[in-house]
Amino acid sequence: MAILAPFRAVLFDVGGPIDTEVEHERLTDLHIREALAELGYPVSEERLAAANRWAIESFAPSAYAAIVWRLCRGDADLAAAAYARVAARSAERSQLRGGLELRPGIDTLIRRLHASGFLLGLAANQPARAVDDLDRFGIGQCFDHREVTAHHGYRKPDVRLFLRACEDLGVEPTDTVMVGDRIDNDIAPAKWLGMQAVLFRTGRHIDQQPRSWDESPDATVWSVSELEAVLLGGSE
Repeated sequence: MAILAPFRAVLFDVGGPIDTEVEHERLTDLHIREALAELGYPVSEERLAAANRWAIESFAPSAYAAIVWRLCRGDADLAAAAYARVAARSAERSQLRGGLELRPGIDTLIRRLHASGFLLGLAANQPARAVDDLDRFGIGQCFDHREVTAHHGYRKPDVRLFLRACEDLGVEPTDTVMVGDRIDNDIAPAKWLGMQAVLFRTGRHIDQQPRSWDESPDATVWSVSELEAVLLGGSE
């Protein structure tokens, strides 16, 4: 088990560590295919899977936009029209999946971290309704920093998102651990700022690899129990 240096605060990405996004990803892929079919450009599941691999390997800032672009083979007008249709159905996807898909056990861990005196914050490219979902599951109040992209306008990997969280929590980046599922959006910017970083391997970016040694996480986990061992194992 990886042993982290002492820390005071933990920042959580929402999509991945907290929200499994299983149904969200399924619906997004479906809506991409439906949008292209409506525009007279149907694609197979195999082509979609190949486009997804390309987007992840390319470290695309928006995997969805990159997937659409790859499927449209450089047709900018077609790609823009298809992506607009997919984006317009965001609220529909949220309603169909019932909001956030809470990862089993993550709520208990968040409550334990809060009860243990750690400062918790969000570091997520999310709409404001994500915070409402956390409140609905009874864990929103555990977060001392409750802002996401919809509130301040910063999008990862912009380091200002992380710095704003640290400032709000009253901690230095070097006293902070970032927990996320993406090398490019979570681990790399956290490491640039001197944070410790824990990679939760899950979801669409599960196979994403560091581009160099300075993007390597301090710990890699595959489950909530492993994350708990990393964050709380040395504190008991």
